[in-house]
Amino acid sequence: MSLSYVYLIAAIFLEVTGTMLLPVSANFTRLWPTLTLAVCYMAAFWLLTFAIRTIPISIVYATWSGLGVFTIAILGALIFKQSLGWPAILGLFFIVIGVILVNLYSAPHP
Repeated sequence: MSLSYVYLIAAIFLEVTGTMLLPVSANFTRLWPTLTLAVCYMAAFWLLTFAIRTIPISIVYATWSGLGVFTIAILGALIFKQSLGWPAILGLFFIVIGVILVNLYSAPHP
């Protein structure tokens, strides 16, 4: 795995963390969750700039958004007890399959 993918995975982790803090921030009325989510988002975008140095931006964005949506949906169900019906779960797995295919069959990059 190239270092660019490490940056991408870290950016996904930070973006997911920031997004999961949105409900905790109570519409930005709670200081620490709000500051933490802002830092997470800024750091995620900063790390993305390193990922796009060697991975095409279309692949970076497809991976970042796809895996972010998947992870947030799963964590939302587990942490916030939000329900996911079987069609939603099936759709989430299609997203993951799509991300895998995009990364496997995209043009080679250094």
